Amino acid sequence: MSHAAARPTGADDDLRRQVMRKVAWRLSPFLGLLYFINYLDRTNISFAAPHGMNDALGFDKAAFGLASGLFFIGYLILEVPSNLALHRFGARRWIARIMVSWGIVAAAMAFVPNAGTMYGLRFLLGIAEAGFFPGIILYLTFWFPQEMRAKAVGLFMVAVPLSSMIGSPLSAWLITSGHHLLFGLEGWRFMFLVEGLPAILIGVVCWFFLTDRPRDAKWLSPEERSWLQAQMDAEHEATAQRHHVSVRESLTRGRVWALAFVYFGIVYGLYAVGFFLPTIVAGFQDTYGTEFSVIQQGLIVAIPFAFGAVAMVLWSRHGDRTGERVWHVAAPAIVGGIAIPIALYLNSPFTAMVAVTICTMGIMAALPTFWPLPTVFLSGAAAAAGIALINSIGNTAGFLGPYITGWLTDLTGSEKAGLWLVGVVMIAAGVVAVALRAAPASHDGAPVEPRYVGEGA
Repeated sequence: MSHAAARPTGADDDLRRQVMRKVAWRLSPFLGLLYFINYLDRTNISFAAPHGMNDALGFDKAAFGLASGLFFIGYLILEVPSNLALHRFGARRWIARIMVSWGIVAAAMAFVPNAGTMYGLRFLLGIAEAGFFPGIILYLTFWFPQEMRAKAVGLFMVAVPLSSMIGSPLSAWLITSGHHLLFGLEGWRFMFLVEGLPAILIGVVCWFFLTDRPRDAKWLSPEERSWLQAQMDAEHEATAQRHHVSVRESLTRGRVWALAFVYFGIVYGLYAVGFFLPTIVAGFQDTYGTEFSVIQQGLIVAIPFAFGAVAMVLWSRHGDRTGERVWHVAAPAIVGGIAIPIALYLNSPFTAMVAVTICTMGIMAALPTFWPLPTVFLSGAAAAAGIALINSIGNTAGFLGPYITGWLTDLTGSEKAGLWLVGVVMIAAGVVAVALRAAPASHDGAPVEPRYVGEGA
């Protein structure tokens, strides 16, 4: 099957390259910066935990997992309405609103007096941020054709491993150097304050920098604007004609919910590892008899995410180049799911981190190659709702992963049970992705394409 907007040739091909180069340079670095700040603010609690926060607030592992995961409850409640609002009001206004409100809440975490307040602010952070990630995924469908989308998503999502790679040593440095530096704040509180402020500032920039649709892009020539808008309109119209999916249908379609489970498994691994890796590294002293400073721990935590960033970019490009989508999601999820339990039975920090790094690479490789799947058969408001639903259900793993991992650690006295579960869930996600590829029909019996991803490739 071919794309609605066929690849141009000759002079049109030159115009295409010129336009898409401008779009990529204009949007990808800026959107990546937004997600860098976003992901750092939602996960920096993981570095605060072993460096003063848990002791100050009286958190055990389960309580820390609950505080980490409550973010995703607020996120889940407002995800779909927020993404529909973005579709209605435009990305420029809505993303600016999201960033300013989450920056205020993130900075306020510096002043929590007790555990209850931290729970409340983590919940509010999820409400403030709801709609950001699926909104950006939807926004990319306004600017990048289907065959370029995995690469575009990969360049955007590389902010996830980069925020951990750079954010871990940065957070460690802020904790150690900022102790009692401002308002008498402890180091972990100083970190929350400093890392929350950029979201407010960059949110104001969003209002002036982002452009809702190609037809509004004054930074493109009239010819470039017309060409790109025509290409995207043709692709979205063809998608709508092929699938006829309404907003309501997108929220009840079995394939959407199955994709939500696949994403759930990937995200379960992402946040279980992301939130607990600093604590695991801090525990190397007891496990292996080694000792690392706070800064050294931050650098060690950064290593898996550095490799993950490379895997994310290269794998998403490979997915676009080959046009194959299913195994580009399933294979890294399964490999990552196998690697993480193996880390539990290795006898040195080095070999354990090798296994954790392989798992992290699998997670990071699967993330961007997943997101072209829903937009193949959803468009317009249905895409806004369907993407938001998939992201919402998937991100319940952000609540369950840290909480269950922490609860099992407290229950058993070891991280083994929790990380075994991470591996099982990730492998199950890969298996479901492969099973979906062979599914002959949708939940209501309507025919679907055998290759529901990578059309025309």
